[in-house]
Amino acid sequence: MKTTYNVNKEQQTVTVERTFAADKDLVWDAFTTAEILDEWWAPKPFKSRTKAMDFKVGGRRFYAMVSPEGNEMWSIQKYISISPKDHFKILSAFADENENPQLPGSEWSLNFTEESGTTKVTIVIFNESLERMEKMIAMGFKEGFAMAHDNLDEYLASKK
Repeated sequence: MKTTYNVNKEQQTVTVERTFAADKDLVWDAFTTAEILDEWWAPKPFKSRTKAMDFKVGGRRFYAMVSPEGNEMWSIQKYISISPKDHFKILSAFADENENPQLPGSEWSLNFTEESGTTKVTIVIFNESLERMEKMIAMGFKEGFAMAHDNLDEYLASKK
């Protein structure tokens, strides 16, 4: 499956869509369970390591992208709203190892729809500043997220 991207500089959004060959419950769990996120969230050869996660409104996920050399790039995601199995929204920001966010962050709205045994995930990422959005894109977001989605495809295939 292919990940599609739409960058809208005027609205400061990046929309990401990907369809996965799995039912919605399994895909939802892959996006909302720390142990599963750590299996696929980072583009290879990086690893995702969740230090803390509480998937509830007001909760957060604090995690690092870890390079093969052991360098850690921390991020924090705060859960703003959750409609189980259908949608959740987070505020995402880079952070230091002590959970101090580097603002401004971005707001991610994730929607899950199932049709004929496949699940489409639509993610709209709103950035408070155009500068932050352009930095995110320049850091290889598109390529890295596509690789992470490929990792998720592998994970989902292993669960069939």
